[in-house]
Amino acid sequence: MKQYAFFFDSNACSGCKACEMACRDKHDLDYGLRWRRVYEVTGGSWELKGKTALPQLVAYNLSMSCNQCVDAPCVKVCPSSAMQKREDGIVFVDTDKCMGCKLCNWACPYDAPQYNEKEGVMTKCDFCRDYVDEGKVPSCVAACPMRVLEFGELEKLKEKHGYRSVFPMPVNSTAHPALVVKPHHSIGKIANFNPEIINQEEVKHA
Repeated sequence: MKQYAFFFDSNACSGCKACEMACRDKHDLDYGLRWRRVYEVTGGSWELKGKTALPQLVAYNLSMSCNQCVDAPCVKVCPSSAMQKREDGIVFVDTDKCMGCKLCNWACPYDAPQYNEKEGVMTKCDFCRDYVDEGKVPSCVAACPMRVLEFGELEKLKEKHGYRSVFPMPVNSTAHPALVVKPHHSIGKIANFNPEIINQEEVKHA
């Protein structure tokens, strides 16, 4: 069965957040709803050599939306079958069935489903499924000026780029996210990385 996925190259992302803005504009999202978020991550320390302090630091971005998980927990827990998964792997919300119970959000390891206070229903990235059905790429992919986002079939993206999980993605997630990431090249060079998200207020949804 086909499974669509995103690829993200952390090496070339400038953190411009054009992907976020394209998503917000395309779906006319209300305040507080962030279907795509750019996490700003830093880590490392300073190493003292003699009397000189040398930087052993890493800073990178991770642009992430709903990961359209292969074994989507949001679909499993939805009591009204509002959260559905298409044959091509795209997970979406049928708002006519949604009760706004938020079980999908609690089950999601990526905090992807988000509650729309105005409509009283859950919402989330659906890969711009209307664009996909027309043979186009999602709005975030088209908007990226650095071309660090790519859209395609999961196995083909894995074959082309390899597969890695990077912070702040959960390690060894049983949901099997359909996201392929090329980590920043300096991550493996730092022994004491200890990463943290420095834009917490920006990436959380209201």
